[in-house]
Amino acid sequence: MTRTPQITRTDREPSIPRFALRPVGAIALAATAVLLSVSPWYGYHRDELYFRLLGQRPRLGYFDTPPLTPLVARISTALFGDTVTALRVVPAVVTGVLVVLVACVARELGGGRAAQIMAAAGIATGLFPLVAGHALLTLTLDLPLWTATILFILRALRRGDGRWWLAVGAAAGVAAYNRQLIVLLLAGVGAGILLAGPRTALRDPRLWLGALLALAIAAPNVVYQVTHDWPQAQMAAALKVDEGDNNRITFVPLQLVLVSWPLVPVMAAGWIRLWRDRAVRSLAIAYPLCCAVVLYAGGRPDYVAGLLLLLFAAGCAPTLEWAAGRPRRRVLVTAAVALGAVSNVVFALPVIPAESLRGTPVALANEVARESVGWPGFASQVAAVVRALPADDRARAVLLAANYGEAGALDRWAGEYGLPTVHSPHNELYWWGPPPETARVAVVVGAPSSYLTGRFARCDQVASVDGMAGEEQGVPVTVCRDPVTTWGALWPELRHYS
Repeated sequence: MTRTPQITRTDREPSIPRFALRPVGAIALAATAVLLSVSPWYGYHRDELYFRLLGQRPRLGYFDTPPLTPLVARISTALFGDTVTALRVVPAVVTGVLVVLVACVARELGGGRAAQIMAAAGIATGLFPLVAGHALLTLTLDLPLWTATILFILRALRRGDGRWWLAVGAAAGVAAYNRQLIVLLLAGVGAGILLAGPRTALRDPRLWLGALLALAIAAPNVVYQVTHDWPQAQMAAALKVDEGDNNRITFVPLQLVLVSWPLVPVMAAGWIRLWRDRAVRSLAIAYPLCCAVVLYAGGRPDYVAGLLLLLFAAGCAPTLEWAAGRPRRRVLVTAAVALGAVSNVVFALPVIPAESLRGTPVALANEVARESVGWPGFASQVAAVVRALPADDRARAVLLAANYGEAGALDRWAGEYGLPTVHSPHNELYWWGPPPETARVAVVVGAPSSYLTGRFARCDQVASVDGMAGEEQGVPVTVCRDPVTTWGALWPELRHYS
């Protein structure tokens, strides 16, 4: 009788606890269900309106964003209808996936059942996971793609199994279609390996095959960047000028709240856990390195959110070990998770009634919330201006929106309100071209008078937008007649990136 050979664990491969499938799965499903249930509250975020608009013209890339999120918007509206809930099905589902992935990261770092449950619960109620799960943002897909890449890196390094580098390459290649920020993670981990090892990984041909796989998958997106004069670099430069100083000021405070402010000690324990393990010390080094790059570039604090999820997952097991056999400490840990959950739900989800949101601390702190209120009313107010035009003017009128959120809203409700075609010189929409030369009347939304002076024979402000909780509150609606030159000549003067 032939005996089946036994597969023995090498000294290099660590013991991996069993996966707590049922409790982690239950938490993931609960998170998805809650997000789906609140998905119609407030309304579209300005970025969702933009992605919906971009999705109408599928491309390999856009000036200010890779194609994945607009493609998700296109598919979502095609499958589920042209509603805000339709756009939010994917965010809710991928948040459930994110919960499972973070629990897997905790398991990979030695966390048992309790640590995995803590990791899942903390992320299911984390501030930015909830924000990204409620609305379709680039962050929405970034978080699970970064976490999957980190999980595969951990498995390659801790298990000494180079086959996982191919999975790293595949995940990174796909992530590049959402945001090129995945390069930041790979560069940070690569620098960490050079500084702290294990340098034997660099001699594994499968690591370099994984890098080639990532390049092969991302190649169409890279070709788009090269053939369009690196638009993402141009956007990064524009954002550095526009938001860089503010981002640097808020960077450190937001690092403390992006996951959950009461759980910052858990993340600190996670960094120490990674640092003490030579196999994965490179990831401990990657976090401050990536933070330094983002600070220098003036990038948004959430650009390193994926690494914060890693720190939290890594800290769950040490935190529970610290609390083991100490009832008071156990209560303290439970209270920290619960307190963070309550605080994060209030600030991240549409709990406060929309009509009461303006002026609250939630509106001040949560840009996604305040920019998700009032868009149907915004379109209705612009439509009232259009209806008030003389019939001859309406026949030759176009809408000119100062930014992509306004353009997206006017396009979304164009059919309902009988609006003319909308144009905008903002970001990608600039490249969609100017109004036709037959358009002699422009209803301009959101542009200050200094932006219009000297470019039209006459401009009259006829209204100001009301009922918005965000930056559109009070913006002017101006009727301009007879451009002083052709639209083709005027259009480059109106272009702006931000």
